[in-house]
Amino acid sequence: MCGIVGYIGKRDVAPLLLEGLQRLEYRGYDSAGMVVNTPKSGALKMVKAKGRVRDLEARVPKRFAGTTGIAHTRWATHGAPSDVNSHPHLDPENKVAVVHNGIVDNAAELRAKLEAEGVVFASETDTEVITHLIARSLADSLEEKVREALKVIEGTYGIAVMHADFADRIVVARNGSPVILGIGEKEMLVASDVAALIAHTRQVVTLNDGEMATLKADDFRTYTTSGTLTNTTPETVEWEAASYDMGGHDTYMHKEMSEQAEAVDRVLRGRIDDRFSTVHLGGLNLDAREARGVRRIKILGCGTSYHAGLIGAGLIEELARIPADAEPASEFRYRNPVVDPDTLYIAVSQSGETYDVLAAVQELKRKGARVLGVVNVVGSAIAREADGGTYVHAGPEVCVVSTKCFTNTVVAFALLALHLGRIRDLSVADGKRIIEGLRKLPGQIEEILAMEPEIEKLAKEYAGAQSMMFIGRVRGYPVALEASLKLKEISYIHAEAYPASELKHGPLALIEPALPTVAIVPNDDLLEKNRAALEEIKARSGRILAVAHQNQEKADHTIVVPKNENELDPILMGIPLQLFAYHTALAMGRDIDKPRNLAKSVTVE
Repeated sequence: MCGIVGYIGKRDVAPLLLEGLQRLEYRGYDSAGMVVNTPKSGALKMVKAKGRVRDLEARVPKRFAGTTGIAHTRWATHGAPSDVNSHPHLDPENKVAVVHNGIVDNAAELRAKLEAEGVVFASETDTEVITHLIARSLADSLEEKVREALKVIEGTYGIAVMHADFADRIVVARNGSPVILGIGEKEMLVASDVAALIAHTRQVVTLNDGEMATLKADDFRTYTTSGTLTNTTPETVEWEAASYDMGGHDTYMHKEMSEQAEAVDRVLRGRIDDRFSTVHLGGLNLDAREARGVRRIKILGCGTSYHAGLIGAGLIEELARIPADAEPASEFRYRNPVVDPDTLYIAVSQSGETYDVLAAVQELKRKGARVLGVVNVVGSAIAREADGGTYVHAGPEVCVVSTKCFTNTVVAFALLALHLGRIRDLSVADGKRIIEGLRKLPGQIEEILAMEPEIEKLAKEYAGAQSMMFIGRVRGYPVALEASLKLKEISYIHAEAYPASELKHGPLALIEPALPTVAIVPNDDLLEKNRAALEEIKARSGRILAVAHQNQEKADHTIVVPKNENELDPILMGIPLQLFAYHTALAMGRDIDKPRNLAKSVTVE
């Protein structure tokens, strides 16, 4: 959600900024812009455009040279997408330029105060408030000017600031929105996502909330918003620039779906302990005695991560026999929950920066709770805030909708459930059974991916639907939720998911030939119950697409997937429905990697 790129050094900055913005396009945005500065002229030059980065690139003048600059892709919060509302924002004297991710909660109050003092605003944005506050400061240094402005700002921000009178530096700050420094050779970079940095450096520093930094071409320093210097050690990014390329696929989503077998193999690698029929999860920081003391587990996530948490909660209850449930983090943090010292909390986020999840973690930590993180991005905010956790090792995921990270997150929960189960009451035989099932997953995923031509044909048959229903029971219900979300996100077809057992309690009224139903029908102890639900739908002339382990007589079409252990079946049953959503959207001509109104990493409320 929004993107920041900045550079200071000796290279021509405009092409570098445009390249960085292109690498951030997957985050979701509606406009883009950049400002450059040259030490000799001391002048800021700006270009902005509503639309895509390519629209901005088309507007860049031939003479737009500079060696320092900041750039931004905006996702509208205050003010509609437009050229004038795009970032960066300049003060009237063209001295100060600001790019900002996040939301200024007290923007209206500050705006009214500044207007009373004679300030004329050019845009409708909350960010312009920050620009005027910095420009009007009488402090002697840019660092102090920014610090004074931030003292009166309420809300979240990741900002980068340039000033024509301080052409040798960029000042950045973070509170709730990612800011990452890239350490180069006599050059420095800054971005909101490592994707914009790794083409130039793999040495990075991630700012903490309440931290600022000054970047110069040959060095940097970090300090708190109160001015106290902080000690930072650069980390080496594991991912390479090639990981962010399409690799011959037409879309990132297709590439990432195709990588799922390899990604699952990666999350399993080196973790299985055959001797004791368990797994090693060294980053949990939870010894056996502490694990046995856990009386309940609460999983918090948003969107796809919440759905992965629902499957994870089921796995933990089945394998470890610990009461577990999942809840949207955005709801949890606002309902004044009872925080029990015997409850283990698990925060789930692909980016590790999801604001609602991060805020829930911070509230839980404030109340003394133990929190684990299940995240994909090493060194992310949630990973740093949590007491321990596990990385899902899915690799970079660029498409806005999550596929391989969802799958790997569920596998990570299976590992955690097995680990806790073997500490508690899960037998060696059952531990061995689950391990054998986990080892089968990559090969079975390859089998499902090979069914793509068949699934593509089915998707074209259903692409004309105005609405679709997804149903499943117990293990299948979270799969239905996630499949419904995928279809909504990229095809814009209205879709709802219900427990199959709830059909008679209302949703059955919707069944008609024009409303297809996608049914999750695993071959487990609820098989006959699920078949009864298909009977109910068929009796009302409803069309049915089943995802099952064997052909379903009452279904119009069945996608037959390989059978694994009952507990692990949900991991496999969701993958064909990723392909189904993809080819439905493709048949409808949708922009699959950049669905409307959505962003990859939601770093605001």
